[in-house]
Amino acid sequence: MSGLAPWLLAGKALCIVLYAAAVGHWAGWMPSGVMPFATTLAVVFLGLHALEVPIFWQRVKRYRGPLAVSIAFTLLFGLLHLTPLRGSAESDSQSAR
Repeated sequence: MSGLAPWLLAGKALCIVLYAAAVGHWAGWMPSGVMPFATTLAVVFLGLHALEVPIFWQRVKRYRGPLAVSIAFTLLFGLLHLTPLRGSAESDSQSAR
């Protein structure tokens, strides 16, 4: 993740914080008044990201690692994972010329 733009890293960090807060709230580790919306927001994020997998399937397959990892990253981070893969398609098409 070292070559990513700062906004991509910040977005991924915010996703991780949201998911951690949701798990903490769901498990009862956080007081009831702290971030009560975290679980709902996390479920909405995961649902939207699940829709991105079939919509951006060509980009999901461009990830250089295992396909299952790319799907997991897309479910967790959505377009934040897929945005750098867009650039790899452009460089691949230019190198094929």
